[in-house]
Amino acid sequence: MKISVLGCGRWGSFIAWYLSRKGNEVVNWGPEDSESYRVLKETGRNEYVALDKGITLTADLEQAIKGAEVIVISISSQGLRGFMKEILRYPVEGKAFVLCMKGIEAETGKRLSEILVESGIPADRIAVWVGPGHIQSFVQGIPNCMVIDSENPRLKRFLADSFRSELIRFYYGEDLIGTEIGAAAKNVMGIAAGVLDVVCVPLKGPLMSRGAREVARLIKAMGGNELSAYGLAHLGDYETTLFSPYSHNRMYGEMLAKGERFGKLAEGVATSRAMQILGKKYGVDLPITDAVATVCYGVGEDAKRCREAIEALFTRPPKTEMYE
Repeated sequence: MKISVLGCGRWGSFIAWYLSRKGNEVVNWGPEDSESYRVLKETGRNEYVALDKGITLTADLEQAIKGAEVIVISISSQGLRGFMKEILRYPVEGKAFVLCMKGIEAETGKRLSEILVESGIPADRIAVWVGPGHIQSFVQGIPNCMVIDSENPRLKRFLADSFRSELIRFYYGEDLIGTEIGAAAKNVMGIAAGVLDVVCVPLKGPLMSRGAREVARLIKAMGGNELSAYGLAHLGDYETTLFSPYSHNRMYGEMLAKGERFGKLAEGVATSRAMQILGKKYGVDLPITDAVATVCYGVGEDAKRCREAIEALFTRPPKTEMYE
């Protein structure tokens, strides 16, 4: 299969490496002026993977798109809408798009697949690839389970069957809304976990329970299956995000609670704002999400703001555990 992976950061380069090892012809694209592309171009590797012989590295977007049967996108979620304008300068008819990224558009609350549809890509040509797993573990041969979902049953089965290996066991997703919202929301919970690692570690157990319930309420209100919150895309990814030293979102929250700055991308920051938009739109109570948005975007001393956000959660009126 001819596959182009657009994005050569940590996930993009890993996906190219993984799919190449599956015997596919892989093109890995990155912007020529980016640090990620420059390192791969000059050294043939980055801190995670080496470019196999089956991978063609390029900064030519036209080359990457024209030759592909399947286009995998792995970039910052907030840049997707603008990036689609660049992609659609070239013919994409009949090509499948796979979003290997987790986020919600902060300004609109749109899911990433919705952005592609609004850009002109037919819904039956779009799939998402999400779930647990850190590159640092995968490249050591440590396996994990992931999900591929789509409104097109044939497409998701084809992709999952084609991409599966002893390293990644894929499941067929059954709820695109729940899969996308769950995957994005776990990054918000990851920031909360990082704060708790500094302020009150024992609360990470309640965070897992209450966080999943909060996301389930939102998924249901949006028309998805609330059980998706307890699947691989959300709850299944908690170990990777809430406890792993490799998680950018958890580390962001930890450093924020210490009054320090995390210099890498933490998708949960923008996603907290996007989820607030959705909570208001659908009338869903999202207390943990609201607390995360407060610590990420509030004013004043970061460490103090984190402590106050937790205290505010504990002073809320009592509710039944599974309230709607």
